[in-house]
Amino acid sequence: MAIFRRSRAAPEPFDATRYATSWLLSPFFFGCLRLLFSLFAFATLFFTFGWDCTHSLCESAEHSFSYFTDLTYWGLAFYYLFAALHSLSYAIRGRAWLEGWGRVLGWLHGVFYSTITVFPFLVTIVFFALLFEGSFTSTTDAYRNISMHGLNSLYALVEIILPRTPPHPWLHLVPIILILAAYLGLAYLTYHLDGFYVYDFLDDRIHSRGIVAAYCIGILVGTCIVFVIVRYVIWARVWLTERRWGMEGKFSRRDGMRTRSRDVEMVHVRHKG
Repeated sequence: MAIFRRSRAAPEPFDATRYATSWLLSPFFFGCLRLLFSLFAFATLFFTFGWDCTHSLCESAEHSFSYFTDLTYWGLAFYYLFAALHSLSYAIRGRAWLEGWGRVLGWLHGVFYSTITVFPFLVTIVFFALLFEGSFTSTTDAYRNISMHGLNSLYALVEIILPRTPPHPWLHLVPIILILAAYLGLAYLTYHLDGFYVYDFLDDRIHSRGIVAAYCIGILVGTCIVFVIVRYVIWARVWLTERRWGMEGKFSRRDGMRTRSRDVEMVHVRHKG
C-alpha cells in the first residue's frame, strides 16, 4: 500500500473518506458513536458553566477559556461533532461532507485531527504529574476533572484506533508547536490582563525563570514524543487492519465507486480460486 511505501514522489492526495469511515464499524454506527461522544463533551462543558454560575463562580467560567485543558476539551467536542457529520453524511449520501471542503480545509481538518489525538494526552500527563493534589474536593469536582483530564485521553484513543485515518504527517508538528507557543502567549496575556497565572509552573514569582523555561521546554519535548508515539500507533493500526487482516474499511452502500471496486476484487479472488 502507498501509505507504507517510502518514496520521493509527491504525497498522496487528501482522502476525506478515511476520516469519515472505520475499519471496524459501519459509517452510520461510527457517526452515531462520534455524535454521542460530542454530546457528552458539550454537556460537560455547559454543565460546568451552569454549575459555576449558579454557585457564585461565574468569574471562574469566564476564565475557563484561558486554560489549555478547557480549550482542548472544546476542541474535542467540536472535532467529534464535525467528524460525526462527516461520517453520517457519508453513510447517507455515499460522499462525506468533508469531500466538498477543498484541499486547504481538508488539510486543516487533518491538522485538527492531529491536535485532538495529541493534546489530550499532554493534558492528562501534565495534570496528574504537576497539578493533581491527590483527591477531589466534591462529586462535581471529580466529574469535571475525570471528564476533562481522564476521559479526554479516551476520546483521543478512540480516534486513534477506530477510524481509517492515515498516520500524522511530520509537517503537522509545525502547527502543533505554533499552537503551544500561541497558548503560552495567551497564558501570559491572561496574567497581564486579569492578574493571575493559569498554571503555577508558569509563575516566575514562585519559580525562577530558568525553572519556568525548563517546564515549557519539557512540555514541548513531551508533546513531540506524544506526537511520534501516536503517529506510529496509527501506522501500526493501518498496517495491522489493512495489510495483515485485510480489513480495508466499512463503506456506504451509496459509495458506488468503492462498491464497484470491492465487487471487482471479489470476482477476481473467486476467479483466481
